[in-house]
Amino acid sequence: MTDDSSGSPVRPPSDDTRIVHAGRHPEDQHGAVNPPVYHASTILSPNMADWHEKARLRAQDVIGTFYGRQGTPTTHALEEAIAELEGGYRTLVYPSGLAACTGALMAFLRAGDHVLLADCVYSPTRHFADSFLTRFGVEVEYFDPAIGAGIDALLRPRTRVVFLESPGSHTFEVQDVPAIAAVAHRHDAIVIIDNTWATPLYFKAIAHGADVSVHAATKYIVGHSDAMLGLVTVNQDAWRALRDTHRQIGFSAGPDDVYFAHRGLRTMAVRLRQHWQSGLAIARWFLAQPEVAGVIHPALPGDPGHALWQRDFLGASGLFGVKLAAGVPIAAMESMIDALKLFGLGTSWGGFESLVLPTELARSRTATEWAPPGPVFRVHAGLEAVEDLIADLERGFAALRATVSTHATR
Repeated sequence: MTDDSSGSPVRPPSDDTRIVHAGRHPEDQHGAVNPPVYHASTILSPNMADWHEKARLRAQDVIGTFYGRQGTPTTHALEEAIAELEGGYRTLVYPSGLAACTGALMAFLRAGDHVLLADCVYSPTRHFADSFLTRFGVEVEYFDPAIGAGIDALLRPRTRVVFLESPGSHTFEVQDVPAIAAVAHRHDAIVIIDNTWATPLYFKAIAHGADVSVHAATKYIVGHSDAMLGLVTVNQDAWRALRDTHRQIGFSAGPDDVYFAHRGLRTMAVRLRQHWQSGLAIARWFLAQPEVAGVIHPALPGDPGHALWQRDFLGASGLFGVKLAAGVPIAAMESMIDALKLFGLGTSWGGFESLVLPTELARSRTATEWAPPGPVFRVHAGLEAVEDLIADLERGFAALRATVSTHATR
């Protein structure tokens, strides 16, 4: 609680309120509700005194508009809003979620360093680590996402970064972020987390010990499947390294994509509640089907990550996995997917539309075994009426059963 000018206690606004107002300054924009879109590269100075003053402010790391690549008022407004929601020091915008992941890693690693990554990380992040980082002399190692404080045994004097993704975007393991961060910090390692699944609303990564929180804003923040964007928020100690690398590599996002993130951000709290509710309803429907061996969803009691989710998270998104039973052929899963009318087949997630995606991850696990009993697919519950989505899945499972029956009679 804080005090207003009258001395009366003022309750801090909730995230639902902050997400509507953060980063918006209508008083500076002729009363316009939304930050305007600046299409700008060159920023003119009216005279040399102004030119020198801009150079002085830039050297002092003051937020300002100096050159389009380094951000405009459109960019800075989004960065301000996300930093406030994350509880971090500063935020930077990147042209994609993958660029945010790779940019964060490059900011803190150099030749000869050792990096630890959770075995459930986003496949393109893994590919970057295994190809780009190793090519430049960084030693890459993966660890069991359930390791918790046991990560102490893997940390070395050269370990510079521990990279988490909680939960993983395909296998949904929840990591004990506070325990891992406490150990990593004792060894002077930086903790980076891909926090895309939970968004800044449902997991407060910085407060739980992470130094760096990464988001594929393409997903829930944009929320409409029409823009590519990444965001990285850091605590104060990590800021300078992130800022310098961002400038050195020349990361920059287009102003229209940044505006789409502004637009999506304002409704994200409402959308996420529907994604959460619909996702759980659909997950429970899957659990009732005899062809389903299990549902991977941290918000479900009985899920291996449920206790950590319940302890650390404020909500759940609409993304989860489904494991089919042993004996269900891949052809049956594909028949199910082909029969769906409302669930699109495509990568990404976080938009208003429901999606389904088959997943095969056995070859991309090196620290842990991934051996589900049957085929696995990922579901994103969109904003359609949940009864219509379940009816669509019933149609899909009718096709699945028909294919299983055909295979059984051969």
